[in-house]
Amino acid sequence: MKKKLVVLLAAALTSGLIFTGCGSTSETASTDASMAEEELSADTEEEEGMADVDQAAADEVAALIDAIYVQERTDETDEQCAAAKEAWDALTDEQKELVEGENADPDYFGRDTGDASLDDPRNQDEIGENEILVVSFGTSFNDSRATDIQGIEEAIQEAYPDWSVRRAFTSQIIINHIQARDGECIDNVEQALERAVDNGVKNLVVQPTHLMHGAEYDELIETLETYEDQFESVSVAEPLLGEVGDDATVINEDKEAAAQAVVAAAVEESGYDSLDAAAEDGVAFVFMGHGTSHTAKVSYSQMQTQMSELGYDNVFIGTVEGEPEDTACEAVIEAVNEAGYTKAILRPLMVVAGDHANNDMAGEDEDSWLSMFESSRLFESVDTQISGLGRIDAIQEIYVEHTAAAIETLTDSE
Repeated sequence: MKKKLVVLLAAALTSGLIFTGCGSTSETASTDASMAEEELSADTEEEEGMADVDQAAADEVAALIDAIYVQERTDETDEQCAAAKEAWDALTDEQKELVEGENADPDYFGRDTGDASLDDPRNQDEIGENEILVVSFGTSFNDSRATDIQGIEEAIQEAYPDWSVRRAFTSQIIINHIQARDGECIDNVEQALERAVDNGVKNLVVQPTHLMHGAEYDELIETLETYEDQFESVSVAEPLLGEVGDDATVINEDKEAAAQAVVAAAVEESGYDSLDAAAEDGVAFVFMGHGTSHTAKVSYSQMQTQMSELGYDNVFIGTVEGEPEDTACEAVIEAVNEAGYTKAILRPLMVVAGDHANNDMAGEDEDSWLSMFESSRLFESVDTQISGLGRIDAIQEIYVEHTAAAIETLTDSE
């Protein structure tokens, strides 16, 4: 009997201990959970704090980029360009991805566009009495600048070794971009003209690399008029496509030569033996220009007329801006489809293969020409050729001929 009682008491004690143990575990778990919540909350606050710091650093860089994304050069421009690059370099990789402003994004400093050291800014002094100033809109794409713009400049320099060839860009936005990112300083038009005056240049020939007598050309002429009395003679050469003409039917030798050159280059790069061979395979070549609201926009229609006059029935002209209206991407897609072509090759009708060629034409966004052609589902294939006009030998030769004509006017006026 005593033995049984001892067993029962032991069981009761054991049971009590078990219940007591369960109660203790519950309290401990509750405490642990509370501590974990506090730690999690602290971690969250710390992460949010770090995120705020990262965003603030990125926003500072975005503001510095937006400050130099302007068309006017000031006394502070050099300092602002340096400050923007220094602030960008101080960011972490994660912070760089957060950079976003009115015009700023991670690509401003982060995109690889090639080796800037391959380009010659042609901003040297010791010019001499005779200068050929090659004026371009410009591009921040290093590869294209070194190949397309520099290609034209070198061709002119080779043709006229006794003249000093110098460079000017009309886009201060692009000049600032190149200076901030790559440390390369390119003159704007006013700086280049001041340099010419300071160097004692007597005879100045200005060769625009613009396609036509558009807004950029008009602004260039206005600037030149304020300096013309500081030189003994000034002559402005024709842009690539020459005189504009009154309507879409007007073509000239410059447009014919340019049309033949760009089509030949496109056919060669596509791997076809001829334009006819490409047409037989259902291929249409689409050349994308910039477009403009200026009256010179008729030049694009004239280039389409020129293509037809040459029998280039599978060649179509379009523009980013969609001006003239029949050069808009949707209109070109419809025209290519109605003509019965099942493949399309897109190529820029621009001196440089820069932002428009890489993004508006061949970019991944849904509104790029490549995406719009593909999403139409009207074509078996859509390919792109990212290649500027400036690298084509025959195009360079047109500019050389225009420079020659401008130099000749100086000789005739003596």
